Amino acid sequence: MLSLILSLNPWPFGAILNTLLLGIAALVPKKLLTPAGYLHAWILGVIIWGTLGWPGYLVVAFYFIVGSGVTRIGMAEKEAAGIAEKRSGARGPENVWGSALTAALCALGTLIPTANTPQILSLLLLGYVASFSTKLSDTCASEVGKAYGKRTFLITTLQPVARGTEGAVSLEGTLAGVAGSAAIALVGWGAGLITGGGVLLCLVAAFIATNLESLIGATLQTQVSWLTNEVVNIINTLIGAIAAIVLALAWQFWIAS
Repeated sequence: MLSLILSLNPWPFGAILNTLLLGIAALVPKKLLTPAGYLHAWILGVIIWGTLGWPGYLVVAFYFIVGSGVTRIGMAEKEAAGIAEKRSGARGPENVWGSALTAALCALGTLIPTANTPQILSLLLLGYVASFSTKLSDTCASEVGKAYGKRTFLITTLQPVARGTEGAVSLEGTLAGVAGSAAIALVGWGAGLITGGGVLLCLVAAFIATNLESLIGATLQTQVSWLTNEVVNIINTLIGAIAAIVLALAWQFWIAS
C-alpha cells in the first residue's frame, strides 16, 4: 500500500488527502481553524505534500496538532486574564501563513532545478524543519509561559512583568520552548529530512530565533503598526531557518578547513 501511495502523482494525491483530513477536522466540535483557515491550510498541505511528500507533511501535521493543543492549555485562565489567543485558538489564514510561510518557501525551493544538488537540497530541508522547530518553540514558550509561568521578566530589562506581556520570558516557558523545538526536530530526523547533527542545529537556531522574537516584541512591536503577531511570526521562523542554514554552512566550512 505504501509503495502504491508513493508511486502516485503527489499533487493530486495531496489535494485528495488534504480534502479528506481537513474535512474530518471540520467535523470536530472544537474548531481548530476558521472557515478561511481550512482553505489556506488545504493550500499549504498540498504544497508540502507535492514538494516534500509524506516526510514534509508529517512535520507540518505534527506542528499543527501539537501547536493547537498547546494553545488550548489553560485556555479558561488565559481568557479570563485577557491574554489568550483570539477565537479560542482557532487559526485563520494569517496564522497559517504566519507560522508556515518560511517553510512553504523552503519546500517550493526544492522545485528549482539548481536546488537538486545534495548540498542545496539538504540546506533547504534543514531550513524547512528549523522554521517549524522555531515556531513550535515560540508557541510552547508563549502558551506555557502564559499559563504556568510563575515569574515572568521582560527580556530587555529582566524586570518582572505580567504574564502575557510582549517580550516577556519565564523559566517554564523557556523549558517548554526547548522541548517543543526538540520534538519537531526529532520528527524531522525520524522522517529522514535532516541528520542527527541537524537536530542540534535546529535546537540552537530555534533558541536564537525565539529570544530574538521576544526582543522584537519588547522593543519594536508596540511601536510599529505593521508589526502584527503574524508578521513577527514570519520574521521569527525566517530567522530560525536562516540561523540553522548559516550554522550548517559554518560547520561545513570548519570541517573542510
